[in-house]
Amino acid sequence: MFCVPAGVCGCCGPLRPRYKRLVDNIFPEDPKDGLSKSDMEKLTFYAVSAPEKLDRIGAYLAERLSRDVVRHRYGYVVIAMEALDQLLMACHSQSIKPFVESFLHMVAKLLESREPDLQVLGTNSFVKFANIEEDTPSYHRRYDFFVSQFSAMCHSTHEDTDTRNRIRVAGIKGLQGVVRKTVNDELQAIIWEPQHMDKLIPSMLFNMQDGEEPDRCATRSDGEENPAVLAENCFRELLGRAAYGNMNNAVRPVLMTLHELSDPKESGVAQHSHHVIQQVLNHLDTNNKSTPRVRAGIVQVLLETVAIAAKGSVGPTVLEVFNTLLKHLRMSVDFELGESSRRNSACSVSSGRGKESEERIVQNAIIQTIGFFGGNLPDYQRAEVMMFIMGKVPVYGTPCHTLDTVKIGHRGTKRIQTMLLSSLIMVTSGFKSKSMSTALPPSFLDPLFSISLMEDSELRQLVLEILHNIIDRHDNRAKLRGIRIIPNVAALKIKREKISKQDIAFMKKHGQQLYRHIYLGCKEEDNNHKNFELLFTTLAIVTIELANEEVVIDLIRLSIALQVTAALFENMPMFIRCGIMASVAAYLNFLSQMIANPPFCQHVSKVIEMRSVEALFLLPEHIFKDKCPLPESLDKEDKHLYFQTAEIAECLAGPGYNAERLSVPYIPQVTDEDRLTRRKSFVDTISLQVDIMPNSLPDKLAEEITFATLKKAIDTTGLEEQEREKRRQLMEKFQKAPFEEIAAHCESKANMLHDRLAQIFELTIRPPPSPSGVVSISAGHTQHPSVPVYEMKFPDLCVY
Repeated sequence: MFCVPAGVCGCCGPLRPRYKRLVDNIFPEDPKDGLSKSDMEKLTFYAVSAPEKLDRIGAYLAERLSRDVVRHRYGYVVIAMEALDQLLMACHSQSIKPFVESFLHMVAKLLESREPDLQVLGTNSFVKFANIEEDTPSYHRRYDFFVSQFSAMCHSTHEDTDTRNRIRVAGIKGLQGVVRKTVNDELQAIIWEPQHMDKLIPSMLFNMQDGEEPDRCATRSDGEENPAVLAENCFRELLGRAAYGNMNNAVRPVLMTLHELSDPKESGVAQHSHHVIQQVLNHLDTNNKSTPRVRAGIVQVLLETVAIAAKGSVGPTVLEVFNTLLKHLRMSVDFELGESSRRNSACSVSSGRGKESEERIVQNAIIQTIGFFGGNLPDYQRAEVMMFIMGKVPVYGTPCHTLDTVKIGHRGTKRIQTMLLSSLIMVTSGFKSKSMSTALPPSFLDPLFSISLMEDSELRQLVLEILHNIIDRHDNRAKLRGIRIIPNVAALKIKREKISKQDIAFMKKHGQQLYRHIYLGCKEEDNNHKNFELLFTTLAIVTIELANEEVVIDLIRLSIALQVTAALFENMPMFIRCGIMASVAAYLNFLSQMIANPPFCQHVSKVIEMRSVEALFLLPEHIFKDKCPLPESLDKEDKHLYFQTAEIAECLAGPGYNAERLSVPYIPQVTDEDRLTRRKSFVDTISLQVDIMPNSLPDKLAEEITFATLKKAIDTTGLEEQEREKRRQLMEKFQKAPFEEIAAHCESKANMLHDRLAQIFELTIRPPPSPSGVVSISAGHTQHPSVPVYEMKFPDLCVY
């Protein structure tokens, strides 16, 4: 019986609430007698009849249990937990929610104790609770404590072997109960989050690898359950319940634990990552002829592995990963193209398409793995990976030892080019380099630019996106998205820094190469809206990141040259001509505001305003619409619709800009890239720029008046027809003549120029006069007699 404090009347016992009296009655005087069944039936009947009292019953039971745990009266603790279990099994109303909270609080008390018997007792009660299907979901219940506590029990290091196994088994059962209780409850999907999986999965694997019995029986010789087998069953059940979106969170801790268990003496995950990666790569090589889904699954496992190991992987591991992936990428393309050709011959459309789509799954998984691995490497290694991948991209005319473009053909070559460039986009995403010379060395820049000249709009788009990732170091692309006339550039809040000396040197060395590829890329006949948008963004990013006063002048010259090409090149499709015009307008509007030159801004705004009235097709907001009407021709005489070089030069005549350079037309140079990339016509623009008449430009440039100029002005009979025929013949010669003939022609002109210069130097260069007066002949040249000092004629200003 309970002890009554002094001063309190003993007759107040019957005044206690009925639920307390019913709870007190289930506890016998001697805990060895166990739970009173008759009194427990009364308490259960009362709880079912008055479910609103359940929360009070639970709170009172929790109070008694906590007191008994502290006083080490474990017999009463067992009775309390037995009563709780029976009440849980009997009651299923909505009022059970508060009672469950009290129950979980009592289970937590038992798990926190250091007594193995209490921990096992609490775990058994929790497992019984986990098997109960509640009528309504719980919104606020969390099991974070139980995941942590059960995981700790799975790693028990108790001195007694039997006790240690009992605690570990209880911990595994507890985790299994948590999974069963939460996995089917949408409100408890938090159990799949990494912080819980990182505790639960390693606990299972720890017990699986710690098993000593070779037969792996479910029960040991002494009748106790085997922790290793129980953990394996629980692990299988966990993965079997995992949904598609949760599988990654379950696989990642598996790989991390395998790393740690590979050498128990070491605790670092990355130190052993290369062992796991090597095994996955070997497995991929072994299954190189398996079904596409099997290979894609192995690649996905590799992705999860490198996601953990990327930060710590160095040396051969990185190169081996990429070499293996590129090899299997090539094999996948071969399989796809082989199936495609066999499908065409056998006319099996449905099965062929399924095979092709499955190979695409493999290829996408490989590209994702390449990009993810490279994107998670340190910056110094990422630059090396960029060079490594670019070296694998097949470019016409350059040796490609790992990817033989002859066997896979044009279609296969393009597929590999597209996929490798896509992986480069992922690798370069977020890459920040302080110097462009280190981010874009010639060995990377040259092949990248060669691809930008290919007659494939998709490849050119990928190249420009790679350039954006590298050049845009302040993440301004999102603000420039969409080619348009920006009314207020200042409102975009462009982030920029003063251009460094290293970047100035980079532009002096590679600027003309960059301008040339932008120029040629604008006039490709298969350009679409996205191509022009990316080209505009390229010009804008170069302006933000790399433009000093000299580069600004070059960019204006480039823009004017594009305008001239679009205005005069009548063989070009009208959409491309108008697209170039609109892109130039959008860029000059951006540039004029970026350099904050009011006269320049006024001139650009004036031209844009005139176009909005008379030629909407020359503005980006209109020409890139789906159904924008195109003009039949462009009127070259409407100078107010074109940006004028002379007026821009006047605007920039102030300090800082060398406006005189604007009078020199921009002409890109012809290089071997044009021949190697198999472009149909790479000299049209060059010959047009060379042979174009000054008076046919939208804005006339100042020309020196000479006798030949006056004669040309007087005799104009048939001059236009002669110039047109001359231009046609020159273009036809460069288009149809063999390359060797063109090279010999240029070489002869170069030799003639060198001979003429040698003659000029021979006539003008003389040895300095010497007062010695000695006449000598050396090396076949006569030395003229020197003049004595007193006979030399000096200018008056030099005589004192």
